[in-house]
Amino acid sequence: MSAFGALLATRRPMTGTSSARLRLLPQILLALVCGGYAVGAGLGWGSPRLALIMGDFGLSAAGLAAAVSCFLYAHRGGRPSRPAWLLFSLSSLMAAGGNAVWGWYEVVRGTEVPSPSPADAFYLCFAPPAIIGLLVLAKRPANRAGWVCLVLDAWLIGGSLLTLSWSLALAHTADLVHADGESVARAALSLAYPLLDIVLVSMVLALHFRRANANRSAVNTAIAGLALTVLSDALFTSPLLRSSYHSGQLLDAGWFAGSVLLAYAPWGAARAGRPAERSARPKRPAEPVRPVSRPIAGSLAALTPYLAAAVCTLGILYNVLDGRRVDGVVIGIGCAVVLALVVRQGIMLLDNITLTQELAQKENHFRSLVQGSSDVIMIAAPDGTLRYVSPAAAGVYGTDAAALEGRTLSSIIHPDDRGAVVHAVRRFLAAPPHEVPSTRIECRFLSGDGDWLNVESTVNRHHGGLLLNSRDVTERVRLQAQLQHNAEHDPLTDLPNRALFTTRVRQALGGRRAGDPDTAVLFIDLDGFKAVNDSIGHQAGDELLIQAAQRLEDSVRAGDTAARLGGDEFAALIVGDGTRDQSAREYQVHEIAERLRLTLSQPYRIGVNEVRVAASIGVAFAEPGITPNDLMRNADLAMYRAKAAGKDRVELYAPQMQADVVRRSELNARLRSALREGEFALLHQPVVHLATGTVDMVAAQARWRSAQGILYTPAEFLRTEDGDRTAELGRWLLEEAVQQAADRARAGHTAPVTVRLPAGRLLEETPPLRSVEALLTRYGLPSGALMIEVCDSDPRISFEELERRLVALRRLGVRIALDGFGRGYAAINALRRLPIDVLKLDRGLVEGVVESARLHKITSGLLRIAHDLGMQSVADGVDLPEQVLALRAMGCTHGQGMAFSGALDEYRLRHALTRGSYPVPGHAPVQRAATSESVPSYNGSHNETPVPPT
Repeated sequence: MSAFGALLATRRPMTGTSSARLRLLPQILLALVCGGYAVGAGLGWGSPRLALIMGDFGLSAAGLAAAVSCFLYAHRGGRPSRPAWLLFSLSSLMAAGGNAVWGWYEVVRGTEVPSPSPADAFYLCFAPPAIIGLLVLAKRPANRAGWVCLVLDAWLIGGSLLTLSWSLALAHTADLVHADGESVARAALSLAYPLLDIVLVSMVLALHFRRANANRSAVNTAIAGLALTVLSDALFTSPLLRSSYHSGQLLDAGWFAGSVLLAYAPWGAARAGRPAERSARPKRPAEPVRPVSRPIAGSLAALTPYLAAAVCTLGILYNVLDGRRVDGVVIGIGCAVVLALVVRQGIMLLDNITLTQELAQKENHFRSLVQGSSDVIMIAAPDGTLRYVSPAAAGVYGTDAAALEGRTLSSIIHPDDRGAVVHAVRRFLAAPPHEVPSTRIECRFLSGDGDWLNVESTVNRHHGGLLLNSRDVTERVRLQAQLQHNAEHDPLTDLPNRALFTTRVRQALGGRRAGDPDTAVLFIDLDGFKAVNDSIGHQAGDELLIQAAQRLEDSVRAGDTAARLGGDEFAALIVGDGTRDQSAREYQVHEIAERLRLTLSQPYRIGVNEVRVAASIGVAFAEPGITPNDLMRNADLAMYRAKAAGKDRVELYAPQMQADVVRRSELNARLRSALREGEFALLHQPVVHLATGTVDMVAAQARWRSAQGILYTPAEFLRTEDGDRTAELGRWLLEEAVQQAADRARAGHTAPVTVRLPAGRLLEETPPLRSVEALLTRYGLPSGALMIEVCDSDPRISFEELERRLVALRRLGVRIALDGFGRGYAAINALRRLPIDVLKLDRGLVEGVVESARLHKITSGLLRIAHDLGMQSVADGVDLPEQVLALRAMGCTHGQGMAFSGALDEYRLRHALTRGSYPVPGHAPVQRAATSESVPSYNGSHNETPVPPT
């Protein structure tokens, strides 16, 4: 047997509850009461008078108890069976009245009960209410044929019983009454008891299998009580017992038990059903329990007419075999029974024909639904064998239904899915049917062409096996897989995206070797990618990213993960290989990173172009307890350190990098606060003519005054990457410089002020052109008193746009200086295209102009170019007398630096402008106008506020 066969053959054992034992207690007490009465009656109750009392008033009390019980039950709430229980109460009351009258004669008066007597009137009224009550409880027939069958069934049972009773006793009783010359009333009374009992028994038997479903247990108990009463009446009316009967005999125990059962029926049965009702109130309804004998009961119901006819036949045979003359009553009743049987058989035949036609129509209807359905319907037997497969299997599975029938269910399920399917089916069969009527299972089925199809099946129970309604969901599964893939992968390169990469990192850190230091994350950024987009277009940039992703994926190992995080940023997860030596592992990962850098730096062929980019890579190793976000952040910091250190290199993460980030963040926050609180100060450094020593210009420089009074230089606070704060600082510097220059011009100091601005600031969408014009107008600064130093060597700058902006500024009388000349490959191009008035030599050239003959020649050539173009030249960072002499000899016109003065505040600047000049090495001092102050030595202090080293 297959796994499915073994699974389906398993049955759940039935379990009982403690409440079932509690329900047995009233039944045990009932049995003890009835048994005690029977024992007392069998022993004669110990005295003749007590026997009379218990045989008369005891039975009357039992009947009265039954009447009260049924009456109270009928009036307790609205019940559809209320009239039946009222009729049962009336019937029991009649029995109680008859026994009370009987006791009046025998116990109170001490005389024999006359015949007929008032007790007979009560006894005769016992059967009719009970018969009507049974009719009320019976299930109403659906049509006229049902009513006819009900009447015929009752007559068949009653006629057969009457035939048998007449043959055995009633004919003899009638003959005795006629022979004794008794009155007609006495004769009718003698026959009335058995006839009414026969009618009651007929109704009990005819209606037993037609009772309604409401309170079935109570009705069964009531019918049992009535049946026991009728049986006792039948024994009493027999000639053998009636002649010798007296109250208190064992026969009274039958009547007593019948009344007690009728009294117990509503309350005991209701109590038995109450726990089920309680359990039905929550969301777990009680499962209806079908009796095991239900099929047998149905068979007996169908055989009842035939059994009745057999009893009637036995009554006739008894008369024939006894050698007596066949009574006309027996012949008449027998013929009536046979005729009723024939009529009922005809009605049943017509009903069967109608039912057969309806069944055929329904079968054709459902066959059409099954065969026309696009779903495959399969029935698996308890051993797992497929007993039925609908024709839709040919279209869905590509296999004929006949080829699948007879195969086991496990043979068409994918081996990898069998365990999960068996587990799901086991859980389904173990659950109660009313809680889990069906379940869904997804697995792969074998198709006719050998492929595996994704199939979704709804599974139901079916005669111990399984009923499966299956449909092909292969396209849906593929679509879901595609959507899942798209959600976790980059659409351009098809590499895992940031979300999936983070998941893989989390799995690597939370696996069997959580926090394994062998695990490393690499962050990769392509240097120069933006230039590719700007030069040959974004489509070429996308093609470059695709090729770079392919190189990256080919370079990592099979167990590693390569991902694209966005833009030109990639990442790689290098999982640990169990290496114990940390230094060896770092060397190995560093080699992998270097190999990736070299691979990604190889030329890319895009169309007809050959493009080169570099790669900056940051590496971070896992540590115990580190989170995926922290590990990825560390790799990102290392990558930015690689870019800051010159790009096209590999950097390993060090804790100091995080400290630098914290410091920059704190500095950013302090810078924002300083801008709000006005903590910046504006200083000016004199620009001196190297031939005469006169102060021809002043260079505006910003300083940040901390809470401790220390001034920070731009080299310190401009390390931050907050572009908004830098732009705000530039606006502040320009406005303060223009305002103070205008104030000095009004005081008679006309030295122009120079303000350093990045070229990118001049190319913003909202250029400072209007703001410069507005500032000049607002503060009344004379034309030519402002010089803008353009600083930036970014090759991406558009010289066309920059030239247009600078020309507009020159129309306003603003002079233009090219800052940092001699640094950056764009300097010569800027000199060729931009409207430049002054060239400012870079500090790096000036520092080595004396010691290095090479720098001396370069600087001399640059100065000669400036002279030939008719431009002034300013050397930045002139700190030594030897530099002054060398620069002047090469033709440099101006210089600024510690050889003359440091940055001065406004008060000291005005003193310096008043003096008018500084001593120049190799020249006689120049006469200073209108001042008696001594000229400070070029190598002395110029009272600049101390600045900490940066």
